[in-house]
Amino acid sequence: MASRTTGLSRRSFLAAGLGAAGAATLRPAEALASVITEAAGGSVQASDTFGRIFSLQPFADLSAPSLKQALMAMGQRGGVLDAADQLSAGPVQLIADPALSANNPDNATHTAGTTFMGQFFDHDMTFDETSQLGVPLDPLRAPNTRTPALDLDSVYGAGPTGSPQLYDPSDRDKFRVESGGLFEDLPRNANHTAIIADRRNDENLMIAGIHAAFLLFHNRVVDQLRSQGQTNVFAAAQQLVRWHYQWLILHEFLPLFVGQALVTDVLRNGRRIYRPAAGQQFIPVEFQGATYRFGHSMVRPSYRANLRGDPGGSAATGAPAFFGMVFDPAGQGQADPVDLRGGARAPRRFIGWQTFFDFGGSFTADLRRNKRIDTNISTPLFDLPLATIPSADPPTSLAQRNLLRHITWSLPSGQDIARAIGITPLWAENFPELQQFGHGLPSATPLWYYTLKEAEVLAGGTRLAGVGARVVAEVFIGLLQLDPTSYLATNPSWTPTLPRRSGAAGDFRMVDLLTYARVDPDSRGQ
Repeated sequence: MASRTTGLSRRSFLAAGLGAAGAATLRPAEALASVITEAAGGSVQASDTFGRIFSLQPFADLSAPSLKQALMAMGQRGGVLDAADQLSAGPVQLIADPALSANNPDNATHTAGTTFMGQFFDHDMTFDETSQLGVPLDPLRAPNTRTPALDLDSVYGAGPTGSPQLYDPSDRDKFRVESGGLFEDLPRNANHTAIIADRRNDENLMIAGIHAAFLLFHNRVVDQLRSQGQTNVFAAAQQLVRWHYQWLILHEFLPLFVGQALVTDVLRNGRRIYRPAAGQQFIPVEFQGATYRFGHSMVRPSYRANLRGDPGGSAATGAPAFFGMVFDPAGQGQADPVDLRGGARAPRRFIGWQTFFDFGGSFTADLRRNKRIDTNISTPLFDLPLATIPSADPPTSLAQRNLLRHITWSLPSGQDIARAIGITPLWAENFPELQQFGHGLPSATPLWYYTLKEAEVLAGGTRLAGVGARVVAEVFIGLLQLDPTSYLATNPSWTPTLPRRSGAAGDFRMVDLLTYARVDPDSRGQ
């Protein structure tokens, strides 16, 4: 369909699409203005609700009785999105033998930790607690209970005065941190519910470990500032932590998500589709409900949580290393679950970060990769524990939940957005598997699925491309530029000041943060 409209050959189409993933030439500003909402274009909007970027029609007739059933069929286990990982082989073999996940290849450009940093960023800027899946709702009537900023409010809450339960009662400048038996754990109450600013940061062991690392990171910064004679230590530490965190996003993770060329283009030439007024930034539903959900495709079916945390376990299941499925129904109700869900405490439930990030030297041999960004979702994600769903309501298939959000937010199709902003859309022939579901989905594809297919077709699954890349890049950079407290708004020439694990000063990476927080493999001794 698109080929008849544009007259492009497949070779030139692919070249145009790959260009769109980097420094694309979009439609002129006056043309873009006709398809962008007033809020995205600079008019005032309340920043405590969600909003829209595009003033386009929904991807399908939302009143069609069979639409919801079609999306449920798309997202069911055993359906077109299921990678069909051979779960019966167990968590160790799923990592050791790629043939057991033949439809779900690794992404050689990302480490396994990239997935969970993406989840951590999401929980820092967006939390929808009111909408119902598959029930249309105006985003302006949906509160966002996170600040639309990359300011770590998911960690700091309302600070020592407003959220005293998060902080050490003997030292209010520092966070509470507890022990899981061997190493750090989130503070927990008697039933092991985490005492943190955003409960979602205990959904799985990996994001809980990241959250705990940030607590320790802040506490170590407090110690350093005190040693330097700093007054008003909490505020100074919070700013230093936030700025190093924002540096990580802009210089390490966003380039992995969308490609360095597009990051450079947006910084150099400006945002074209996400341009809220200063102080009026908001989270667009095209981002929250679709394009930024690309990370679900990067999740592995199983992980090695650590190398020596389970010395009393069975060698048949990988001990002394602790391996687990990301989620396994068998773990429900267990005090020390067999899988990697959160909400539990036991000595083996900690993360050995050398599996997830590259610490260099001999540790590189321990590194594992995440999965490619494509339309193959790891099989465990089709049966989520209800505890990982904030509303605790079915469906438990993550793919079904993502697709139903296209009805909730009346999202436009990926093809319509591409045409509206001047990016060559994918053809209907890229989506033959959707023909069976009707509703013209090969030509008007739900934006989340379209985003995954763009990455698969145009970038080999290594990063986002086209529409997905543009939306994600502009929202991240926009949130940083529009936040008056961010380093990019306050002092764009600033460079990191905290010590590094290795390498030149003036940079800072995730391995530096983990090392400074003393959760790195050297500090652990394993």
